[in-house]
Amino acid sequence: MTTPLSAVRVLLVDDNQHMRSIVATVLAGVGVQHLRECCDGAEGLDALRQWPADMAIVDFQMSPIDGVEFTRLVRNAADSPNPFLPIIMLTGHAARARVEEARDAGVTEFVVKPVTARAVLDRINAVILRPRPFLRTADYFGPDRRRRQDPAFTGPWRRKGDEVNASDGSVKAQG
Repeated sequence: MTTPLSAVRVLLVDDNQHMRSIVATVLAGVGVQHLRECCDGAEGLDALRQWPADMAIVDFQMSPIDGVEFTRLVRNAADSPNPFLPIIMLTGHAARARVEEARDAGVTEFVVKPVTARAVLDRINAVILRPRPFLRTADYFGPDRRRRQDPAFTGPWRRKGDEVNASDGSVKAQG
C-alpha cells in the first residue's frame, strides 16, 4: 500500500543504534519506505553525496561530526549536494542556547528526546506542508528563523533592500 510518505527518502543520522531503531520504526509506521541510516555526521555527508535524500533527521551530539556541524556543511559547503535539504534535529538538549546554536546553523525543525511518533510526524509534516523560505545573509544561509508571521507583511522582503532569487525563491537579506 502506498502512502503520501512512501516516496520520501529520509536520511537518519544518529550514533545511538537504539534511537535509530526507534525512529526507523516510527518512520516505517507512517509509510516511509526509503530510509538510509548512518551513525555519525561524516557518514551522513558521504551518504548524501551518493543518495539524494528528501530530508534528514540528525542527532545533535555525535562524533566526529555532530548534527550542528553536519547542518552547517549541508547548508554552506561548496560540494554540498543539496543546501536546501530539510533537516530535523533530534536532541535531548532543549536548553535555549543549544536550540539557538542548531537554529543558527540552519536546522529546519526540532524533535526533543524522548521522541514520540506524533512529534516526528508533526515535524515531517511541517517541512513538507509548511516549508519556510530560505534566506542568505552575510553570516547565515538556511530556512527563515522567524516563526511568527506579521499579518501586515505584504511581500517576500523582510527589510528594505532585500532581494529575492527568482530561481529558488530564497531571500538575500541586507546585512
